[in-house]
Amino acid sequence: MRPIQLSPRLCSVAEQVPKGANFADIGTDHAYLPVWLLQRGVIDRALACDLRQGPLNRARATAEKYGLTEAMEFRLCDGLTGVRPGEADTIAIAGMGGETIADILAAAPWVWRENCLLLLQPMSAQPELRQWLQTHGYTIARELLSQEGDTLYTTFVVQAGPMAALSPAEQWAGRQVRGEDAPLRTDYLNRLIAQTARAVEGLTRSTRPEDRVRLDALRQVHCGLLELREEWLSWQR
Repeated sequence: MRPIQLSPRLCSVAEQVPKGANFADIGTDHAYLPVWLLQRGVIDRALACDLRQGPLNRARATAEKYGLTEAMEFRLCDGLTGVRPGEADTIAIAGMGGETIADILAAAPWVWRENCLLLLQPMSAQPELRQWLQTHGYTIARELLSQEGDTLYTTFVVQAGPMAALSPAEQWAGRQVRGEDAPLRTDYLNRLIAQTARAVEGLTRSTRPEDRVRLDALRQVHCGLLELREEWLSWQR
């Protein structure tokens, strides 16, 4: 049987898993990620966890199809509540909102104490997740962009440790590093600039006093994103 093939967004997660990792996939759904890693010998065993029985049944079916049932454990649990300290040193949490990811990590402080490698792929609320990570003693070592169709996905590579303060714009777009290989970065910045421009325009028309504070904050983010794009483009020349 041919090895399983991963989508670009899951590949960006899988390629960051170190060889020999004790791996846990949180919100595993079909378990494509741990199966891919097992087939290629990156890991020897995996924990596949999901909140709902249906996705966990699909994960079991995938493992059975590829003859990997004995190499996996399947746990019905909310986030990391079913994973004990020491059972995993590399944890993937993909396909959830950023605030949900933050809640999962907040409920499992052992992840920070044991300096687990976290591979996080938020589907929404990226600024909120970056801010939460910074506030709670985590550092984003790298951010990786991938594309499927018209959608851009961001994978955070995270470990415990202090992170230099992110500017408001960096909370939205992440910190950029001169010389990094990120061909999708310009498109990513353009999309965020367009998004914040629309939000600023909408808030400008609002008469609610509370929106005035939001407007000022979003204008600051928008201007910062324009500066990030200018800096990024200057590095590409």
